[in-house]
Amino acid sequence: MYKLTKRERETEIWYNQTNDPMQIRTNDPKLIRKLTALSEGFPERCQLDDVDENCGYDFTVDKKRISIHVTRPYSEERRRKQSEWAKEHGVKGNRHQN
Repeated sequence: MYKLTKRERETEIWYNQTNDPMQIRTNDPKLIRKLTALSEGFPERCQLDDVDENCGYDFTVDKKRISIHVTRPYSEERRRKQSEWAKEHGVKGNRHQN
């Protein structure tokens, strides 16, 4: 089986404003784990529909289970204050850094 590069791992979301569930197709391992856990714990809210030969997973998900957040960039002043707070409280490094 061919292993996809990070650039090749895509997520497609089909969403409309009706009450229909959304469709998600993804190659992202982290999102696959989250959606698989959701489908196992709450099969009425999320279903795994298909897995293809390129590790693409298709899910049908209740739209109330997914949210997308759009945030503004932090100002330099806010970043500086947060950095100072983290140093004072012993928080080290970027927790999202691999």
